[in-house]
Formats: sequence, C-alpha cells, structure tokens
Amino acid sequence: MLLPDQTYEGASATTPSSVPTASPTLAPLAALLRSHHVRPDFFCTYRSRQIHTHRQTSVGQEKKEETLEDPGERRQTVHRPRRVRSQRLDASSSNEAVHLQRRLLSLSSELVTLRNHLHVGGASGGGAGAAGAAGTAASGTSSSGSQPAVPPRAPLLLPPPAPAPPLQPHHPPPPPPEARWRAGSGSGTATASACASAGVGAGAGTDVDDLIHLRGPLTEDAVVRALQARFYQNKFYTSVGPILIAMNAYTDAGNALTPGAARAQRPELARLVHDAVRHQADTGCPQAIILSGVSGSGKTYASMVLLRRLFDVAGGGPETDAFKHLAAAFTVLRSLGTAATHANSHSSRIGHFIEVQVTDGALYRTKIHCYFLDQTRVVRPPAGERNYHIFYQMLAGLTTDERSQLHLDGYTANDLRYLASSHPRRPEAEDGARFHAWKSCLGVLGIPFLDVLRVLAAVLLLGNVHFTDNAEGTAEPNGEAELVAAGSLLGVGAAALMRGLGTRCAPRAARGQARAPASAAAAAAARDALAKALYCRTVATIVRRANSLKRLGSTLGTLSSDSNESDAASRRASTAGGGARGRAGARSMAALNDAVRHATDGFVGILDMFGFEDAGPSRLEHLCANLCAETMQHFYNTHVFKSSAESCREEGVTGALEVEYVDNVPCIDLVSSLRTGLLAALDVECAARNTAEQYVARIKSAHRGHPRLAEPRPPHPRRFAVRHYAGEVTYDASDFLDANRDAVPDELLAAFDTRTCEFGFATHLFGAELKALAAAGGPAGAQFRASPTAGGAAVAAGALGAAPPAPCSPAAPPSTLTQDFHTRLDNLLRTLVHARPHFVRCLRANSTETPMHFDRLTVARQVRALQILETVQLMASGYPHRMRFRAFSGRYRALWRRSASGADRESGAGCARVLRSVAAAAAPPAPASPAAVRWALGKRHVFLSEGMRQVLERMRRARRQAAAERIQAAWRAQRARAARGARPAPPARRRPAPIAGTPPPDPADKCDPQLVKRTCSLFGLDLERPPPLPPSRAYTVANGVKLGYPQQRTVAADWDEAGVRLRVGDCVLALGAARRGHVSVQAGGRTVPVPHAVLGPPRAPRPAPPPPPAPA
Repeated sequence: MLLPDQTYEGASATTPSSVPTASPTLAPLAALLRSHHVRPDFFCTYRSRQIHTHRQTSVGQEKKEETLEDPGERRQTVHRPRRVRSQRLDASSSNEAVHLQRRLLSLSSELVTLRNHLHVGGASGGGAGAAGAAGTAASGTSSSGSQPAVPPRAPLLLPPPAPAPPLQPHHPPPPPPEARWRAGSGSGTATASACASAGVGAGAGTDVDDLIHLRGPLTEDAVVRALQARFYQNKFYTSVGPILIAMNAYTDAGNALTPGAARAQRPELARLVHDAVRHQADTGCPQAIILSGVSGSGKTYASMVLLRRLFDVAGGGPETDAFKHLAAAFTVLRSLGTAATHANSHSSRIGHFIEVQVTDGALYRTKIHCYFLDQTRVVRPPAGERNYHIFYQMLAGLTTDERSQLHLDGYTANDLRYLASSHPRRPEAEDGARFHAWKSCLGVLGIPFLDVLRVLAAVLLLGNVHFTDNAEGTAEPNGEAELVAAGSLLGVGAAALMRGLGTRCAPRAARGQARAPASAAAAAAARDALAKALYCRTVATIVRRANSLKRLGSTLGTLSSDSNESDAASRRASTAGGGARGRAGARSMAALNDAVRHATDGFVGILDMFGFEDAGPSRLEHLCANLCAETMQHFYNTHVFKSSAESCREEGVTGALEVEYVDNVPCIDLVSSLRTGLLAALDVECAARNTAEQYVARIKSAHRGHPRLAEPRPPHPRRFAVRHYAGEVTYDASDFLDANRDAVPDELLAAFDTRTCEFGFATHLFGAELKALAAAGGPAGAQFRASPTAGGAAVAAGALGAAPPAPCSPAAPPSTLTQDFHTRLDNLLRTLVHARPHFVRCLRANSTETPMHFDRLTVARQVRALQILETVQLMASGYPHRMRFRAFSGRYRALWRRSASGADRESGAGCARVLRSVAAAAAPPAPASPAAVRWALGKRHVFLSEGMRQVLERMRRARRQAAAERIQAAWRAQRARAARGARPAPPARRRPAPIAGTPPPDPADKCDPQLVKRTCSLFGLDLERPPPLPPSRAYTVANGVKLGYPQQRTVAADWDEAGVRLRVGDCVLALGAARRGHVSVQAGGRTVPVPHAVLGPPRAPRPAPPPPPAPA
C-alpha cells in the first residue's frame, strides 16, 4: 500500500499480498480501507490511470478548441473566465473524476492522521519517528515547487499516549427519533450523549461556529461530520467566514411572515441582515442576499425569515402596515406558486427578488420581482406530482353557497382533469384553514377574492372541456355544461367562447379565406393556452397590486413602490385633474419624488431563485430553472474564487492559495449560447415549425463530443442529457416546442372585449392585447404570449398593423418563453453585479423530508456540488478579502496611533505597520484555531485572510467598547459633580417694555399681500379661518402596539378637581379622548376629563410564549 508521503516508484513493486494487514499496528489502516471500499493496490494503479487519461486529453485538445464557439457570440451576462490554474485535466473529464481525486485526497489525509496517532500510541520512540516522518514530509514539500492540494494547516496538538480507540463506522446510524428531536434546556446532555453514541462529534473541534476553525486536515468528510454534529445539537446554521450555510431540518414548515406566527429566533440570519444594512448605510452601495441550493433546501423559508428580520431592523417590526401588506402578498403568492414535486412537497415554482430600499437605516419602500416559469403545470402536471396548492385548498375551503356560485357542486380533485394525480394529498382540514387565510390576505391587499376565485374555477372547468373531430374534421365540444359554466364565470357567452376556441383567422397575407374551423387538437391546445394565460396573468396582477400599495415614507400620497412608468402615469393623471393650481402642485410633487428617488438608490435585496432540480425526465421549465441555478453558481464562483485569484495575480501578491474548483462555464455556454446553444436552437426550431425529434437531432449534431452533453440511458430520439454542476439530468423534448411558443390566438382573446365580456377582471387581464386588437380593427391571425410580457404585446401590435406586410417580409413573431426568461435573467444579473453580495448556501438534511434526520450521503453530495470544501480551504488559508488602503484606514482607524498623519494612514506602509502590530499582539480568532492569520500588501489593496479579518474586527469592537465606556464614565462623573454642587438658577430676566412713541414698522418691510394670497391659494389655506384640528385618535400606542379604549390606567400624580380626588397608584378606567390634552376617566361614578400628565402610560399585554413543538 502506498502511504501519502511515499513515491509511486518506490511502491510499484509492492503487491497486495505484501501488505501487512495482519499486523496489529496496521490493522486500523486495513479497517479504514475496507470502510472506504478501496483495494490495497489502488494507490499503485491510480497514477498509471491518471497518466493515461492526461495523454488522451492532451491529444484531443486541438479538436476541443475547434468545436468551441467564438466568445464574442455569447450572451452578454455569461463571460468565459480565464483558464483556471487548477484544471490540470482537460475540460472533457467528468465530475466523477473530480470526485475521485477529492476522495483520494480525503483518504490520504485520514491515513496521515491515523498513522500519527498510531506512532504516538506506540513505543516511546514513536514520537521521534513521527517527528522524523513529519520532517521528511516537510522537506519533501519544500523541495518541490508545486503547491499541495490540501492547504497547509496549523500543527495538530495530539493527546498524550493512550490506547488507540476502536474506529467508528464511516456512515454512523442516526440516533433514535426521541433523542434527535428538539431538546429543551434539560435534555441537552441526552442529545449530546446520543450523538456521541452514534459517532457524531467524537473528534475534537467538530462543534465550531465557523468551519475555518476545524482542526485537523480539511476534507469533505470532516466538513460533513462538523455539520452533522451541529445538526444534532439543533444548530442548523454554520458560517464559513462571511458565507452562511443553512441546513433544512424540516421542523419549520409554517409561514414566518404571517402576523400570528411566532417570531423566528435565528441569530445568524439576524447578524447577516445587520451586516447588510450597516454596509448599505456606510457605503450607500446596494446589498444583495443570495440564497442558493437544491430544491427542498429551505430557501423560501430562510428568505421569509430574512425579510422579517429586515423589517425588525429597519422597518418598524411586524406591527406596521407595510409589513402586513408584504406578508399578505407572500401568503397569496405562496399558495398560487407552490406545488408538490418528487423532491419537495412545498416546492416554490416562482422565483422572487425582493428589493427593499433603505435610507439612513430606515426602510423606505419594497418591491417584489417574480419569475414565473412552470406554467405548463397548470394544464399538465408531471407524472406523480400535483398541481398548485391553491386549487386543492379552494376545493377544501369553499362553502356550499360558494361552490354553487362557482359551478363546482359535486366536483372533487379526482373529477377535474387538471388536478387528477397519483400524488398523496394533505388532510382536508389543513387545506381549508390555509384557504381561509388566503382569502383574508386578498382582502388586506384590496383585491376582491370572488374575482380571483371566478378565474380559478373557470380554469378548472376549462380542463374538463373535451373536443372531438366530426365528419368534416372540425372540433366539437364534448362537455357543454363545463363550457357554459366556464363562459358564465368569465363573463363570456358559450357561443363566443366556442368560436374563439374552434375557429382560426387566416393571416392578412392570405385573405382568400378569412376564417377556418380548427381541429380537435388545435382547439384543445387553445383551451390549455387560455387556462395558462388566465392563471399567469392573475398572478402577475396580484404582484402589481402588491407593488402599488403605499409603503413607509409615502405620507404625501404619491410615493409608492411602483415602477418609473407608473410614477409617470400618476404625474400625468394629477396634472390632468386641475388647472394652473393642479399643474403647479404636480410639478412640486414630481420634484419631491425625484429627490426622494435619488436619495434612495441603495437597496437591500433578497434573492430566492429556482433551486437545482432533477425530475427526470425533465421539461423545458426545468431546463430554464437549472440554467438559473448554473448562473447563480457561476456568479458565486466568480465572486469567491476567480476574483480572489485574479486580484492577487494582478497586484503581484505571492504565496496566495489558488483553490481548485470546478468551473461551470462550459455548461452555461452549452445551454445559453447565442448562436449554437440549446435555447437558441429551440427558437430556430419553433420558427421553422419542426418536431421534437428534429430539435434533438440538431443539438446532438451541433454539440457532438461536448463534455457537458450526454446521451440518455436508454437512448431515446426525443431525449438528451446535460451534465450540470450538481449532477446529470435527462430532458424530454416532447413538449419543448409548444411550451416555448407559449402562444394564444388573437381570435380567442377577442372574446374578452369590453363590448362582449361582462367580467371586468377578465378584461383587465388582457388589457394591452385588447388595445392592440382594437387599434388593428379586429383579429388578424396573430399570436399573443400567454404570459404577460412587456414586449409581447408590442410585437403583436406591430403584426396587427393596418397595412398588410409584404409576403417576402412577414411580421416578426412574438417573443418566446426562453427569450423572455433569458432577458429577465440578464437584467437580474446586471442588478446583482452592482451590489455587494451576501451568500447563504442552503442544504437539505435528507431526501425524504423526515424531520431531524441527517443523511450523510445526501449532504455530502450537496457539499460537493456547492463546493463548500473549496470555500473553507480558501477562507482558512487564502486571501479572500481585499480592501483599498483608504478603506482599510477608515474601517480600522481605531487601531491607529494618534501620532499617525492622514497621508501615512492612507499609504501601504502605514497599513503594514498596523497589521504587524495586530498580528504580533492578537490571539487566534478562535481557541486552538488552525486558521491562518496573515496579510499581504498589493499595489492598491490590502489582502487579508479570514482569520486576520476576524482578529481585526474583534480588536476594533474591543477598542470601540472601551472608548464608549470611557465616555459614559466621564459623562456620569460630570453629572454627579453637577448634582453635588448645583446652585439655584437665577431668576429669568423680564422682557423690557417697548419705548413709548415707537414709530410703526416700515411698509417696505412687510410681505407683499398678493404674494401671501397666491401662496395660500396654492396650498389651499384660508386667511380668515385657521385650519381645523385633526380628530382625536380612538386609540393609544404603547411599545409600538395600538391599544383601543376603554383601557386601565394608573394614576401617576395626585389630582383633585371638580369634586373628584385621585391618588398616586389608583387604577381608573380611561374611556377615550376628551378636550385637548385630557382623557375622559370614569372615577367615583362620574366621568371627568383628566390631564394626560396625571395618568401613567398604558401597558401593552405581553404575548403568550409559543407552545413547544409536538414530539415526533
């Protein structure tokens, strides 16, 4: 067997039979190899395989360079980085080879540690032998110029000689459920003992808040063990420097934004929000909290907790109206955009980017950006999955009268074609309770819930309308009752609805036949397109309504979280409302709005986008979602790994650790390249009206030999596989073309015109398209987008022009689903590039959604995909942080000497002196932490390790705390001296009387009366009468909580008036507000007005503590 510090040549003659596995000293080594399923001759044969693989990849390098496309032809947001130094193998090597190398490094490190333990536990000369081996290894490392794959760590302090303990199994069984469940303060010992019995946390230093402080070799197994030890101690959040790892334990499934929900105690997330708000207040730079992970890793719940914490820090708490509106919007969108999938029973199919503008540490306004992709689920849920939750909640929560009003009497989920699924359902009581909460939240947003229910019921009834071909080949409906009911709910007659579904208008280029009957397949496609359009546009309308509500700071009535277009529309509306007075007021308000908008450019954003999903065979929506996950992973790699290495290289910093990481740019280029990408090829096939087989054959021919494109197993003419950063996914292209077109005929939308449709909400959903149809004079055979887009209506309006286009130059087709998604993804990336990111890497504890169960294989797979081990290596031994000299001086000015000049503080030499003194006098960032505490100077920046940054922050906090204590002590001493030697204040000097015979003021000093009249007329003031006083409030506010009358008050001062005597400490009943400055109080059988100063403030009732969670 080859040990890590031996050579392959020296061990090449060793045979498996020569390995002394029977020796008692090497018995633990053999057990370790068996636990890893590794043969003893694996290390001898690995090098030959590596040389053979490298030789093959070098031969195919020229062919690979020829197949790569021009970098300038890619999309704007995807940039090919420089070739990573760590990619020693060719890009054609798969993720399995990378995993094999990491497993080899992990096993080698464990072998070194185990051998050192065996040497220490042996004879007395074992220590010398171990030291000699360590010296040999050190000399070998110094002689070779290459950098080790595992970063150097601080020497591990070994325990005194003791018998070697028996090795624990590599995958320890989880503790029993009663020991794994949440333990109170008294059961911590039991939980710790259960974890210790399972082999969790047995090693020293596994329970650390920051993974850079792990002792021993940094391996994937060490990271997983540390996460497991913290998991069974109910610590689900772990730091890697400034990056936070969140573990989903499946114990919190509620909505953290509802007003009645218990306040989630997540100090780690609160610290992240505090840092983001502080950075935004200090620098004015936008901040973005980016959550990433696979589907089911708890990103949505973590984003809700972050948003609630953000309101606690800068928005006034959950009692404000802004928070209630935002919580209501999220509750409504959660039911409309959540569905049960194979991987997650509460999978969010809508991506969110919450933009919260913060000014001077106070929340100003919020805006929600939604990314709705999974529209096909409305009409065709995948096999074994469910439709959106709102449909099942509606069927469970509707009353008898509401069912009759919505034509849903006698219908269950199994009777409706869009809801028929084999997925198990939740209990009816839970669906009904959530539906009632959903209705109340619609009321908070000011949306009539019955209008939304009519649209949702019409969608369900449209699914039961079937079409068949008659003898003439035209479509005939088989569900007359459902067609009539759906038309009644949408305010459209059954005949008009059938005419829109069953007829097609020929394009104006071929006016020989104006209308033609449609086939059964075309009518069914139009029916599904209408159902998707109704659902998607309802979601978009609710989002626009949530964004149009007045937020904090909008006391003048025009400041809201609308877009710039809506602000301009409000200005035009206010200007058109009056004459010169209205125009002058509108100009004043427009200037004020612009000033406030420029003052609130900075924001704190929370990004919860689609997680990686392997739902084989996957559809087009899954491909777009995985492309989004790949883009977010590339953004993380660029910000954490690539920028650090390039900055050190550009500024000449030597000795910087360059971490080996897997770059996913080839996969992004494969999917989103402008000329030959999968999405671009799909747009070409949609325009040519080709089939799915032709599309799959096209991409396989264009990307033959691409390392990220694979053949599905078993082969299929309509399927292909893509090797993503988190695994290989097989896609089924059967519905790619129809889903990408996302088109609904104009003949069908013409039925919702205001002259024929009696349902105003449905007409509002297609407002832009109906305007385009009215301008063109009616349907013209054009196609509109089913989902609402900014450019789709404009393109369709151009196709509906009065002048018919020439046959040789047809009108441009509307945009496709992938084009619109990629445009919105580009805009999102442009926003993120200008913001300072804060990363939250979410992990799921298991794949079965079992509460408090840690599956090591599932977690290890996610740790490998998200490259957490590489992040820990960089934070522990590299230079992940860089600061300009001036920024470093401003941040850590409390550590400078008083004699230092301003020019000295902004120079590299001055920064170096401070860093040397700090490094010499500071303790490690954590007890017995092996993290490197080092720094380096570049041309313009100071480069810091994470350990050095933590030391600097700790010393800065200590200096500021000491200074604050000195200031408080001096102030208290001065106050005490003033109180002891206080003298009575001199009497106030009386104001002298005016001298007799004083001439009247000069008339030129007075204001112009005409100017006074014009000013009063502009602001609506009356010179004769003063403005009326505002009405008295019917409540009081105590600790941010509204308390209505009547209320119990305590007398704070003696009061005797009008025959009523009140003493200090008496309890009286306050009935309401009296005259100005008085409260009506009932005392002695009478109601008398009492001044506010006499009564003490009311006390808000303390909320009851949340009940403990039920045992599993």
